[in-house]
Amino acid sequence: MANYKEIQGFPIQNLSSDPVPYAQELADNPYSGAWSSGGNLNTAREDSTGAGANAEAALMIAGYTTTRVAVVESYNGSSWTEVGDLNVAKYLVKGTGTNTAALAIGGNTPAPATTGQTETWNGSSWTEVADLNVARQNMGGTGTTTASIAFGGNPGQSALAETWNGSSWTEVGDLNTGRNAMASIGTTSTAALAVDGSYPQVNNVESWNGSAWTEIAENNTARYQVAGSGSTTEGLIFGGRIISTPPAAKSALTESWNGSAWTEVADLATARGGGGEAQNISSSTSALYFGGGTPAVNVTEEWSFSGLNPATTPAADYSDAIIGQMYYNSTTGQFKAIKTGGAPIGTWASGGNLNEGRGYTGMEGSSTAAICIGGYGGSGNTANVELYDGSSWTETSNLSSATASLASAGTYTSALAISGDDPSPGYTAKNELWNGSSWTETGDVNTARYAAGGSGTSTAALFVTGRIQPPSNPLAQTLVESWNGSSWTEISEVNTGRYAVGATGTQTATIAMGGTAIPPQATGLANNEQWNGSSWTEVGDLNSARYAVGSSSTSSTSALVFGGYVTAPSSVTESWNGTSFTEVNDTSTARNFAAGAGTATDAIVAGNTGNTTSTETWTAADFEINTLTTS
Repeated sequence: MANYKEIQGFPIQNLSSDPVPYAQELADNPYSGAWSSGGNLNTAREDSTGAGANAEAALMIAGYTTTRVAVVESYNGSSWTEVGDLNVAKYLVKGTGTNTAALAIGGNTPAPATTGQTETWNGSSWTEVADLNVARQNMGGTGTTTASIAFGGNPGQSALAETWNGSSWTEVGDLNTGRNAMASIGTTSTAALAVDGSYPQVNNVESWNGSAWTEIAENNTARYQVAGSGSTTEGLIFGGRIISTPPAAKSALTESWNGSAWTEVADLATARGGGGEAQNISSSTSALYFGGGTPAVNVTEEWSFSGLNPATTPAADYSDAIIGQMYYNSTTGQFKAIKTGGAPIGTWASGGNLNEGRGYTGMEGSSTAAICIGGYGGSGNTANVELYDGSSWTETSNLSSATASLASAGTYTSALAISGDDPSPGYTAKNELWNGSSWTETGDVNTARYAAGGSGTSTAALFVTGRIQPPSNPLAQTLVESWNGSSWTEISEVNTGRYAVGATGTQTATIAMGGTAIPPQATGLANNEQWNGSSWTEVGDLNSARYAVGSSSTSSTSALVFGGYVTAPSSVTESWNGTSFTEVNDTSTARNFAAGAGTATDAIVAGNTGNTTSTETWTAADFEINTLTTS
């Protein structure tokens, strides 16, 4: 007879609440940065500089009130205290180092105006040391008291760079673009970024590797008198001035750098340029910005993060690990079990920016391997094609001609670009095949159309509905064509003529969602039709009627549809389970005529009619918590 130990098994967990999938926790507590108020400076000023390795220990050095000042203040995380002054009053000086060991480099003094003077701080007083080889002000720079680099500056738009070894300055490789009033990112003399700057401003970004400067991805908004901190792989820029109307408008913009792309994040509370920053903070998770103007202010703001950090918390699909779990909820007095299924619980996050902003584009692939095809950009139709690796986009072989509002089907390495609008001939019947490295024209569609849907693979696809060239009537079509790898064949038509639909699935099982009919031209439809390989059937409608939607899936029973146009671009996201749609978390940016790819739990959306470069990725878990019964 089995003993008690052998038959008792494992205890069921006793939980006070139901488990929450990480994706839902992330949606409820997103990891995001924000600025908060710090202690005010004793002396309000602008055109100043800073030093410091963290937000609790920094120096504010010199600056301009109504005149040059030599005042230096030290921050302890909550308040500022005046400490030893510089030997010479100046502004537009560059600081590097920490609050106990810093350099004050160059600047503007009473006479001569532009100086190469360098002073070093030992925690209690300043000492003059060797001058720059070329006197300058308004420079960029990073490093320590024994190893720093100073670059750019005035007079002129200087490209000069000099490195400090603790006793003297040496000229090194010049910037590619001469400038002043730029942001500096980095903590050493061998790895730095020079961002924006000059008047008029530029948004050039250059990376220093210890011997040469290389141009890399531009940030989103060009400005000058901008501040920065962090490293070459994880940094922030903030504030500045933008030449606009009114001239030289103060900026509150903050952008985050992940080593390959820039993303706009939360703004400063007080727009300003020409402030000081804790230069040597080595990541984008904290920052300190103080002073600035015009007029000069004494404001201090601290940057920090809250919420769940995806880098240090479980992955968004961790819920798979608890599928099958049984437990007792002591609050409700119920036994429960976790099983697969249910609407995806997920959230959208910023992805890398496209190199060319556009809408009306095609897309295939996944959130880590996608291809963005053609579209309409700021200067008209584009033939541009870009590939995504999960963090950044790279331009690759173009289409044979600039085509917008095309349909697409296939994968990242094997895709079709189907029909669309080519300005030269008008709506084109052309069909192009991507083999992973280049495009080849293949069998044309029977009826050229604009804003149709595409689904399936590069050898077995559907081309669904669309709009035909005016003055044909009706413009919105019920036409559907099927591709066998070499030619297109007209098959059974959809029930409702429309264009600007979302289509997902395979050649034998597809859904066509939303769209608009003519007339009335600008009214979105909620219609959803399902193809079973021989006919179309109307099934569960969208909750939000719209057209120009994006969609993602390779199935007709599990899909995601997002964005579109109602009376304005939409951010609504809905999940399809094969029977009905459920609204889930919205995209951050409202979009229409954007493109999507992926699945219902792993998707990407890119573009917009506003020619945006921004992309977003969707990550979700799907499971249900069921109450157990005795029946």
